[in-house]
Amino acid sequence: MADLVAAIDQGTTSTRCILFDRAGTSVSSHQIEHDQIMPRAGWVEHDPLQIWQRTETVVQQSMAAGGVTASDIAAVGITNQRETTVVWNRRTGEPYHNAVVWQDTRTAQLVGDLDRAGTGDLIRQRAGIPPATYFAGGKLAWLLQNVEGLRAAAEAGDALFGTIDTWLLWNLTGGTDGGHHLTDVTNASRTMLMNLAELRWDDQLLELFDIPRAMLPVIVPSSHAEKFGTTRTAFGGEVVIGGVLGDQHAAMVGQVCLDEGDAKNTYGTGNFLLMNTGTEIVHSTHGLLSTVCYQFGDEPARYALEGSIAVTGSAIQWLRDQLGIVSSAAEADRLAQSVPDTGGLYFVPAFSGLFAPYWRPDARGAIVGMTRFHTAAHLARATFESICYSSYDLVKAMEADAGVTMTSLKVDGGVTASGLAMQLQADILGIDVIRPVVPETTALGAGYAAGLAVGVWETAEDFRANWHEDRRWISSIDQQARDAGISAWHKAIERTLDWVDDGG
Repeated sequence: MADLVAAIDQGTTSTRCILFDRAGTSVSSHQIEHDQIMPRAGWVEHDPLQIWQRTETVVQQSMAAGGVTASDIAAVGITNQRETTVVWNRRTGEPYHNAVVWQDTRTAQLVGDLDRAGTGDLIRQRAGIPPATYFAGGKLAWLLQNVEGLRAAAEAGDALFGTIDTWLLWNLTGGTDGGHHLTDVTNASRTMLMNLAELRWDDQLLELFDIPRAMLPVIVPSSHAEKFGTTRTAFGGEVVIGGVLGDQHAAMVGQVCLDEGDAKNTYGTGNFLLMNTGTEIVHSTHGLLSTVCYQFGDEPARYALEGSIAVTGSAIQWLRDQLGIVSSAAEADRLAQSVPDTGGLYFVPAFSGLFAPYWRPDARGAIVGMTRFHTAAHLARATFESICYSSYDLVKAMEADAGVTMTSLKVDGGVTASGLAMQLQADILGIDVIRPVVPETTALGAGYAAGLAVGVWETAEDFRANWHEDRRWISSIDQQARDAGISAWHKAIERTLDWVDDGG
């Protein structure tokens, strides 16, 4: 049988396709960035048609690079930026609006009103997450309120909603000619509309957000041989779509965090720390989220605690694109290494407010502690430090919620290519930081879910043989220095608060 799996990894800044073999080794890949559309301060959008076109391109280019055809691929897995919201016409395939990205803050007043009205606790109880600009349900409600003709189309059954996985699935399986309108449990759990315990759309939550049920996709497990359908485009032939996982859930699978208590931290556009809590939903009391971790076939769903940071790797992109002080992430790394410390400079990139564990949409970015001594190099180093201090806050909240003390942390994502960043993380946490040999764990997790569905791997336990440690960073500073840095970071956090009113 064919023994390659294809993983489509549709992220916040780019789309890529990677072909993996049974050993979890990348055979070939291709990646293309897409446009970041920012029509107003705090608004972030993507062009869904551009994302779909670039998905087709990366699939075709990765297959060409590997010299493979559709018959060589056993299954396709999809992983995606979560919460990013698309609405489109089922008859024409045309989006009604640009995709509203997970980082977008235009729904601040809407979600603030929910909390003030006393309905925030209902959302937390049913969906496992707080009312926040982060999640898709509020974005969909905003679109229904503000896009002319959309509500009427939705009520007539002509308008479809989906996160990016749903948009890609619909197009891959035929689009206007019978495309499948589906999502998996992990992506559905990021909408504020799904009952976390029952894994179904919740009537009370739909009523709360005034969402017509007809526009919602069907919720299915994350890995299944029959639920998703087969490709009718992009691959040049039919290939089973075997798995779909939101990006952070896919990284959990790729990092083989399959047992209760296993955790990983992904360093991408944002940072995302997840801990597997098994079949039990653990409700956070320290600012984290309860979410589905994954569901394989007909097995019970596994759940996770999650801490999410909106801006980490994208802060490095900001140094490149908005400030123009570096031309690449590698140059930012070199610049940061050119100074021994930040000289007391702290940067909190709260461009989309503060996510976990603070949940403060009123916060905005701040650079504090500046003097004439400071240079671009100090700011670059402070940017890397901000990623690590933000992750420290997540780890401490996770330990408090789970009642455990972490002794090491598995890491993945683009920022882990920086040895400086990972050494800073080990220093700030005071524990070992471990990177696997295969850094593309998000794409690999999607490939695992797809391959598991069709028998490339017999059980999820088979993934363990493919995981190998690449590098380990050990803390090199004492507790006094660690505490001083953490204290100053928290003072910097305080300076970001109460900057904008609702809707800012």
